[in-house]
Amino acid sequence: MTTDHHLHTPTPTADAAGTWQLGDRTVNRLGLGAMRLGGMPWEPPRNRDDALAVLRRAVELGVDHIDTAAFYFTPTRLANELISTALQPFPDDLTLVTKVGPSRSRDGEFEPMARPEQLRGQVEENLRQLGIDTIDVVNLRCGTSMDKTDASIAEHLGALAELRDAGLLRHIGISNVTADQLTEALTVTPVVSVQNRYGLTDRGDDDLLELCGAKGIAFVPFFAVATASGASPDGPDTTGQAQISAIAEKYDASPAQIRLAWTLHRGPHVLAIPGTGNPAHLEQNIASASLRLDDADLATLDAIAAG
Repeated sequence: MTTDHHLHTPTPTADAAGTWQLGDRTVNRLGLGAMRLGGMPWEPPRNRDDALAVLRRAVELGVDHIDTAAFYFTPTRLANELISTALQPFPDDLTLVTKVGPSRSRDGEFEPMARPEQLRGQVEENLRQLGIDTIDVVNLRCGTSMDKTDASIAEHLGALAELRDAGLLRHIGISNVTADQLTEALTVTPVVSVQNRYGLTDRGDDDLLELCGAKGIAFVPFFAVATASGASPDGPDTTGQAQISAIAEKYDASPAQIRLAWTLHRGPHVLAIPGTGNPAHLEQNIASASLRLDDADLATLDAIAAG
């Protein structure tokens, strides 16, 4: 009689990387981004049942932080609707984070950045799609492209603070911002998170990441593994590919898992929200929370962007 040892191997869960506080919400540092759930505009539509299965499996594996937006949609899929369908009634410990500022018209084209007085309608759109009365965290996402601006965000944040006081949201975050904009934001309202583009080969916000840590604010990279999968708008990034692949082989992991593990090693306040509509990729992403890279490997990885 043979024994299948794989039956006794525990499935890695999202709590392996520890937790962080988003205001009064405790979240596992490995979460889920919803942008890819329904597929990307240039891809064929994803299977709806797969998307629902990803969401349910994510929660089973300890994901308690989902990042979404009303403007995450394709002609046949809407991320917020998938989340509501898959997970209602929402678990008490599930933290939902959305973003406002950008919006898209019914035909999918991005519209100009919302004015402060338009933010209430955007928040209410998310509430309606998710089927809830209050959103845990709303990020003000600055601009409609990857380019940052130096525009003042005080008025917009004042409008969000009014919506928080009215009970539509619990906490405020900011996205696609500079250090100066974070400093300005903190004169208007407490900020629980900064969500910017950042990753192993995209290190422009190293200083902002450190600033967030010093202030006890979560730093939440987006596109942290996109360069590994070619999903970045700029196309595949092959920088450091040989070193990343060699380290991945050492840990019996994928390059994307190494990128995620490196991201989580950047500080206890750094969260990860990799997105996928593929159940197998979901489990790989969550398993990265358990990876512990040694100092030599971290030094090798850190040197890639510097080179």
